[in-house]
Amino acid sequence: MQIKKEVSLKPYNTFGIDAKASLLAEFSSTQELQDILQHPAVKPLPKLILGGGSNVLFTQDVEAAVLLNRIKGITQEDQPDGEHVLVKSGSGETWHDLVLYSIEHHLGGIENLSLIPGTVGAAPLQNIGAYGVELKDTFYSLEAVEMETGNLITFTKDQCNFGYRESIFKKDAKGKYIVTSVTLQLTRKPTFNTSYGAITQTLEEMQVKELSLKAISDAVIHIRKSKLPDPAKIGNAGSFFKNPEIPIAQFELLKEQYPNMPGYPVSEFTVKVPAGWMIEQCGWKGKVLGQHGVHKDQALVLVNYGGATGNEVKELAYEIIHSVQEKFGITLTPEVNII
Repeated sequence: MQIKKEVSLKPYNTFGIDAKASLLAEFSSTQELQDILQHPAVKPLPKLILGGGSNVLFTQDVEAAVLLNRIKGITQEDQPDGEHVLVKSGSGETWHDLVLYSIEHHLGGIENLSLIPGTVGAAPLQNIGAYGVELKDTFYSLEAVEMETGNLITFTKDQCNFGYRESIFKKDAKGKYIVTSVTLQLTRKPTFNTSYGAITQTLEEMQVKELSLKAISDAVIHIRKSKLPDPAKIGNAGSFFKNPEIPIAQFELLKEQYPNMPGYPVSEFTVKVPAGWMIEQCGWKGKVLGQHGVHKDQALVLVNYGGATGNEVKELAYEIIHSVQEKFGITLTPEVNII
């Protein structure tokens, strides 16, 4: 066990923000994590868990023990029905590597979630989703260490209380558990989901004659790469804001004023409105402010061109929130954790 003091977190967050952690330690197994939590230097401090650092914006130094999740390994277990397979992944695995594993083993369910940044352990915390699919659609269970006791606890799907980019781990259980593994129920007989976004059009452009898990994954990867900047080249955390859900009556009133406003029915009562479209209508897309700004191809993405502070990015985010509220009467919520 190696515990470092006063360590820069710049290499550990995709925004590339230079903030310092009081302590930094890595864990690659549940037992190692339990040992670290009992270490006298770590025990009294607040804890912050980092996987890929792709969903966090540091606005200050972190007076906490930052624990880097490096738990690896993927296993699978056939179910009695012969159709479903339980795939269990270490929480430190890169999410996209798990998607590639599922495709390689001809297991469907998460191909639409290709190329989402971050680790497997972070996926259930915010119920990641894209192109008509959410993690909860295939989620079976997870294991997590309770920080206060060090006990390993299993959470079922119902216990996770999933919502749109939400789970119990962002509400009642926030900051109380560290996910060590995630188990998904995937299928050998997939139903292909190509109706959302530009997947069908992209498949046609790629001249795909026969649908497959890999074809859909390749299409999603192509779309994401064309819209989202590579964090290795430009600091960012992907989509910064959630797409808000509003009452149908409110959407219909806005549609009278803005006929081109897109919306996707969520239920008989609510409609999801693309935050990126509203941000673009407010004139933010492609705006550069010193060393930070809004990406030129995707208004949902705030970027650090190099040297920006977390506070500068945060201030930009809240300026955007204010302008969208003023124009549309809708309050955007950050998807990124601001620390």
